Amino acid sequence: MDIKGSEKKEGEAQKKSPFDLIFSQIQRKKSDKGKSDIFQVKKFFKVFDKEATKTANPKDDQDSDNKSVPGDQVDCKKGNEETSPIKEEDELDSETSGWLKVKEFMEKFGKKAEYQFINLNNCGLTATGIKELGSLMPFMPDAEEIDLSWNELVGGSMMLLTPHLGHVSSLRILSLSNCGLTVNDAGALGEALQHIPNLQVLDLSWNNGLGGALSRLTQHFTSNCELKALNLTECSLKAEDGDSLAQAISKMSRIEVLELSENKELGSTMKNITEELKNCSCLWVLKLRSTCLHQDSISYLSSAFQYWPYLRKLDLSCNKATSGGFCEAAARLTAFKQLEMLDIHQCCLSRADVTALTQVIPLLSNLQFLDISSNKSIGLSSEHLFSRLRFLPKLKSVNISNCTLKKESFAGLAEASHYLMDLQMLDLSWNKCVGGNLNLLSGALQSATGLQSLLLSSCNLVTQDLAVIASAAQNGHLERLEQLDIAYNDTVPDEGWSLFFESVSALKNIVELDISLRPASSRECGPWFIHLLSNLVKLPKLKELGMQRWALSAAERQQLSRIQAEMKINVHYD
Repeated sequence: MDIKGSEKKEGEAQKKSPFDLIFSQIQRKKSDKGKSDIFQVKKFFKVFDKEATKTANPKDDQDSDNKSVPGDQVDCKKGNEETSPIKEEDELDSETSGWLKVKEFMEKFGKKAEYQFINLNNCGLTATGIKELGSLMPFMPDAEEIDLSWNELVGGSMMLLTPHLGHVSSLRILSLSNCGLTVNDAGALGEALQHIPNLQVLDLSWNNGLGGALSRLTQHFTSNCELKALNLTECSLKAEDGDSLAQAISKMSRIEVLELSENKELGSTMKNITEELKNCSCLWVLKLRSTCLHQDSISYLSSAFQYWPYLRKLDLSCNKATSGGFCEAAARLTAFKQLEMLDIHQCCLSRADVTALTQVIPLLSNLQFLDISSNKSIGLSSEHLFSRLRFLPKLKSVNISNCTLKKESFAGLAEASHYLMDLQMLDLSWNKCVGGNLNLLSGALQSATGLQSLLLSSCNLVTQDLAVIASAAQNGHLERLEQLDIAYNDTVPDEGWSLFFESVSALKNIVELDISLRPASSRECGPWFIHLLSNLVKLPKLKELGMQRWALSAAERQQLSRIQAEMKINVHYD
């Protein structure tokens, strides 16, 4: 549909994702290169312009000399000519000294002063620092992003900063996660919203003090609110906060990202929240992990699916009371033609839920990330759910850990994985049936050449399973593997470990490797330890090595410590 004039520009602006804001800032920073010398350059050009004017108009100078002007008028004119450049230079000096103060302030925290980004994340800020930052705001008018996250000591001092936010009216991103915000801080931030009308991203996550006080902030939201992303993860929100949030959402028609995870009392108000979200057609990301959703909540939510045609990420995980609620909701998932991530792990899915999902999964053709882990009924059902993953060619990440897989369902997954050419992460941990059957995945390991993470913790692996991994590595099929977790597999004998470590040098890009034993175990290293030592130096990118519960002798510790120091590897052992 064609749109004309300003309506077209507004429509295009609405389609921009908040994630694009950060990327666009990087491009703008490149164009600002050399701006740090602007004040010295300005002085030069002002003098240059003045001299150029005199040279270009010599006649005007002669006429002015020949004219008869009363003495007081001459003095007045001369005074104006003399004071004007002085005033301009004073202003430049003020700006220069102000920016120098900004640089000195940022350097105190080991940060670099930037024109558009104030980054003081995790700097140990206190109320004194917040007060000083507020006083420097007039010298940072171009700031578009302020990140003060992970400074817990600034709680209760926002009123020292918020009155000065009017100097950064172009501010678009404000991050205050884990800042120990209080009730008064919520009120101060709310009052400051009128001074930053262009704010598009607000991150207040991990501030438990906001619980019961959200209305102090949201009551200041206006009907033309520009906010596109709101993060309130783990803020101890109460039921009354859910009602306040619903009222705020009614004013945020442009919202694209809404994160409300880890607020366990929001489930009771989900109906009101969902009703207002029906007007948010631009929604891209909705995260409701561990919010005590129940069957009715899922029903309310699914009734709104048709109103979010652009939704790409949906997280409903860790809501155990939703069991049985996906029978109806699953069919409505087909409204998400662009859905890329679906996370419903630890939702106690019933067999009926799994059956419904089996019918829908093939229709989510754009799905890239699927997490259905910690749902026991997944493994108890037939293999059809996994066999239908073949219809999702864009899948990059599959997590089905702790699903009590049976050999039949694992075989179905192995068959489907041949079609997952873009697979980057596969988590099969805590599925005992994998042990002795990993050879079923050998073909998949050959086709998924982009695999970066393979997690097989507590799978009852045996020697032949490690032989499959070793063979795939030697043949170059695991060239891009960065993370390999084969911990808690006490079932592997020394022979299996020797076979694995003889070929581990083929994992050139490995960054994390975990071979730890179970917490209650203890076992001496076998002959394979010498192969481990000789091959560690051949793994240039290795940073983390898990070896917990392996009993090392004094000599083995010494050898490992030497390589650890040389290679700068973090080795975790008891």
